[in-house]
Amino acid sequence: MRKLTIAGFALATALTAGCASNQAAVDEANATANSAEQTAENALNTANSAASSARTAQQTAEEALAAAKAAQQSADEANERAKRMLERSSMK
Repeated sequence: MRKLTIAGFALATALTAGCASNQAAVDEANATANSAEQTAENALNTANSAASSARTAQQTAEEALAAAKAAQQSADEANERAKRMLERSSMK
C-alpha cells in the first residue's frame, strides 16, 4: 500500500514536470518504494528472529530454574538427613 502511494505521488509529480522526465521520476519512485519495502521486510525478519531467540532463551531459563529448584530440594533433603544423623550420634 505504501509502495503504491509513494509511486502515485511520484507519478503525479512526474506528469506535471514534462514528458522527458516522466519515466525517470517514475523509475526513481519505484526504486525508492522497492527499497523501502525491502527495508521493512528485513526489519520484520530481524524482529521475528529476535522474538524467536527470546522465546528460546526464556525456555532455557525456565529449564535452568527448574533444575536449580530440584537441586535445592535435594540439598535441603541431604541437609535434613545429615542433621538427623548428627542428632542421633550426639545422643549415643
